[in-house]
Amino acid sequence: MPPRALPASYRRLFTAPGATAFTLAGLLGRIALSMTGVSLVVLLSERRGSYGLAGAVSAAGLVTGAIGMPLIGRLVDRYGQARVTVPAAVGNAVPLTALLLCVRLGAPDWTLYLCSAACAAAPNLGGMARSRWAHLYRDDPAARHLANSFEQALDELCFMAGPVLAMLLCTTLAPEAGLVTAGTLGTTGALLFAAQRRTEPPLPPAAPDGRAPGGRAPGGQAPDGERRRSPLRVPGLRVLVLTFLATGMVFGATEITTVAYADALGHKAVAGVLLALVAAGSCVAGLLFGLLTPRRAPGARFLLGASAMAGVLLLPLAAGLGGAGLGVLGAALFAAGTATAPTMVTGMTLVQELLPQRQFNEGMAMAVSGIVVGISAGAALAGTVAEHTAPGTGYALPASAAGIALLIALAGRRHLAAPKGAADGAHRPGKGPADNSERVVSGSV
Repeated sequence: MPPRALPASYRRLFTAPGATAFTLAGLLGRIALSMTGVSLVVLLSERRGSYGLAGAVSAAGLVTGAIGMPLIGRLVDRYGQARVTVPAAVGNAVPLTALLLCVRLGAPDWTLYLCSAACAAAPNLGGMARSRWAHLYRDDPAARHLANSFEQALDELCFMAGPVLAMLLCTTLAPEAGLVTAGTLGTTGALLFAAQRRTEPPLPPAAPDGRAPGGRAPGGQAPDGERRRSPLRVPGLRVLVLTFLATGMVFGATEITTVAYADALGHKAVAGVLLALVAAGSCVAGLLFGLLTPRRAPGARFLLGASAMAGVLLLPLAAGLGGAGLGVLGAALFAAGTATAPTMVTGMTLVQELLPQRQFNEGMAMAVSGIVVGISAGAALAGTVAEHTAPGTGYALPASAAGIALLIALAGRRHLAAPKGAADGAHRPGKGPADNSERVVSGSV
């Protein structure tokens, strides 16, 4: 999505030097992520003949990735984006290559689980991109709201184009082609993103005694008690992570169920288009949401988004259980996607409000990890359901998961308020982006 193709309100984001470069570089890595799930499902269903195995192997990688992502986020907060992203991207390419070789050579199933689980070092380019926007527009709340909405729309654009590209490669070239392309794009995109040092947020300054950020004081005590605490000690973040976990189940179950449903109707190649419609609905909704001026508090907006998501997820369920054709299902999936982006944009805004800037990457990675764990659980459950029930029954899983997400958000709503004294900006005027006493906040204007 080049800047010239965007509405004028979004184009102003790219007046910042270097913004276009890191956005385009990160786009390569993020589209690779959107290709991986579908590519792996198609590869293993074709070469091993089992959707259950495909979902379980995918789940193994997602679970270990969910563990590794916050650890990488903590390293990014401590050492900077470039120093961590380069070795992480290169290291992640090794087990992915081994996975392809194991499938090709007919290795035992346990080797597939092992290789997939080893792919835990993928850097969170989406979170790092949001961190760059927060730094570039630290004194402009309206621009940060636009940036958060744009990033969500960009995520959805990737998940719209990625499955289509993956299915095209897997069905026209070879089942391995999608995963090979995803690995190549992911590594290249991460390395190019890391090379954009101009827009990389600076690290917090060293302590007065010369200690590096995150270092320990003499005697083994942390120099800053809050600095060493896990972001999960913040109740609001725990609520968000659990809500995102249920939301991830929506994504994972929808993906596997849609591929299986299209396959049952004899149109497996159309599954990528159907999944693209979900992302298209979310992309459009995200861009429109960014143009609105939020009037309610982020916590209230988050509850409204979760409520809408629970409602519209009933549409694919009705289409699937009713035996609707692919056209009706596609319309239902597009409608289902429209509630996703506003919920995610507001959720990421809340992460930024609730945490100090020095824990931003780790906290964002934890939120994304919640989604990843949910995707793995949803994919595994949907794979089993697809093999043992009638086509379309699996859409009960994303509908149920959306309802669970709403219940979690309602139960923890009192924790989703910004701390007293938190401003609507990443830093108050006059403060530098590395001042540890300030909080990164975006969204509410």
